[in-house]
Amino acid sequence: MKKSLLTFALEQEAQGHFSDYNCLFTGVGKINAAFSLLHYLSENARPSCIVNLGTAGSATFNAGQTVHCTRFIQRDMDVTPLGFAKYQTPFSEIPTILEVFGPETNLPKACCGTGDHFDIAHTGDDYDVVDMEGYALAHICHKKQIPFLSLKYISDGADGQAHEHWEQALEDGAKALKAALKNILTEAS
Repeated sequence: MKKSLLTFALEQEAQGHFSDYNCLFTGVGKINAAFSLLHYLSENARPSCIVNLGTAGSATFNAGQTVHCTRFIQRDMDVTPLGFAKYQTPFSEIPTILEVFGPETNLPKACCGTGDHFDIAHTGDDYDVVDMEGYALAHICHKKQIPFLSLKYISDGADGQAHEHWEQALEDGAKALKAALKNILTEAS
């Protein structure tokens, strides 16, 4: 984990607590996340692990919990009118539910539904948390065979108050994510 790369969508999610780590701030959304990570990988030595940290909404987990996302769905991919399964990328060898390999944790496991909209009405049982970058990062790590660890701080209930709760949770989220990362690093040594 010493040569890991930490990724966040925004600097606000780190709140200055991760200056002793190698961090990449990708920008919001799948395209920004994918471009930023691929650009980083083309210009730098291969990291031993890519660690995605950030906030997520959830109707399953309580606000204030930190979860370990081990499976990912592209929640805004829907080509069902052409006969493809919901969330399936047409003609792709990547499974509809992308499972990643990386360090194990004792945190609750979650399936992350990534999409390019800020979800304020999450319903359904296909995924437990919602974010806007995780699937893109997991996809790249899967293709490049780089271990991937995704820890999400549940900032809100992915409901009508999500935007208010997200901003209020940033500082608590950064502290919780740093503590979780320290615990993982301690357990690994």
